Amino acid sequence: MRTVYRGELPVAHGRFHVDSRREPLGPVPSEACAGQTDGPCGAVAPGCLFLCTGVRGGMVALTVEVHGAAPPLDDHWEDVVEASFRPLTSSTAVLPCGHGALCELALPPADHRVRCCGRGLDDGAGPVGQYLLQFWPAPPAADRVVRQTSRGAAHPRRGACAPGAPVAGGPSERERAETRSWGGRLPSRRVREAGDVARGLVPLDRDLLDAVDAACPVTQRGLARWAARRAFTIAGLEGVDWIAPALAALDRGEPLPAPFDGTQPAWDRFFTDDRTALTAPDAPGVGRGAPLCRALALPALRVAADPDPLRAALGALFAAAVAHGTDYPALFAEARRCFPTLGGGASPGA
Repeated sequence: MRTVYRGELPVAHGRFHVDSRREPLGPVPSEACAGQTDGPCGAVAPGCLFLCTGVRGGMVALTVEVHGAAPPLDDHWEDVVEASFRPLTSSTAVLPCGHGALCELALPPADHRVRCCGRGLDDGAGPVGQYLLQFWPAPPAADRVVRQTSRGAAHPRRGACAPGAPVAGGPSERERAETRSWGGRLPSRRVREAGDVARGLVPLDRDLLDAVDAACPVTQRGLARWAARRAFTIAGLEGVDWIAPALAALDRGEPLPAPFDGTQPAWDRFFTDDRTALTAPDAPGVGRGAPLCRALALPALRVAADPDPLRAALGALFAAAVAHGTDYPALFAEARRCFPTLGGGASPGA
């Protein structure tokens, strides 16, 4: 066991949160609790935990621990809930509402279980507001209320069952909306965590999204490199002297050379080179809308180099599809031919 923090937690509006998102840390929306059966701990938002307290404001005691396996449950805790949690980065922070990080945990971006224990949440029930957060590696499992005895813990749980939460075991409106946004069926958690690069493929070819997810990492990495090169080929830019070395480095699995080692330098070079700028004449063989196609190809290279092969494949494939414009079904059909494990079905509209 490793104790990460033991001290005071400032509470405002009866909540605090745990956040491991790539974007700047900030408050977690209250909708994070929608669909949770353990109201005090919402875990709907990927990489985030939203924790309600029985104390509306002031200071409470908090201990944060990291374990190698599920720790035994101490009987002196009055309220205990558990949920699954998968960090999106290697740095996870505990943040009081409206304050900076209270402490940071070096959790690997893998599936964990988190247990939130509390006691003294009701007036006259002993020391007011004591909390324990415990993290350990564990496969995903349903959230659950292990123990609930105080009124302070019961109140936020009722809030989680407000409109939008499940009724009689059915999915919440939030869950139904999320399912609709993914084309009628939820993909894996890893796909959902990939964000916009994955969602962009939903209206284009939902089956291909699942096929890429099911592919092995070697296939995903190969698909990412192939899609990035196809994006630059359709834009007529694969032979430009400062782009070709980057494509070659991508194929070898090496870090991208300048200017692709940074986002802004690549765009600066793009807009100042007469061969790539949007005002450049169409390259031979390039289809309609070529100037815009050039710009849309550029993100494919950097996303294809993402350390996560699934994110790299989804991102590069989406960027290549956008670069192809209305011809994207032909790109997807070619991807299936080049990578048979993706399935032989034709793309919609092909």
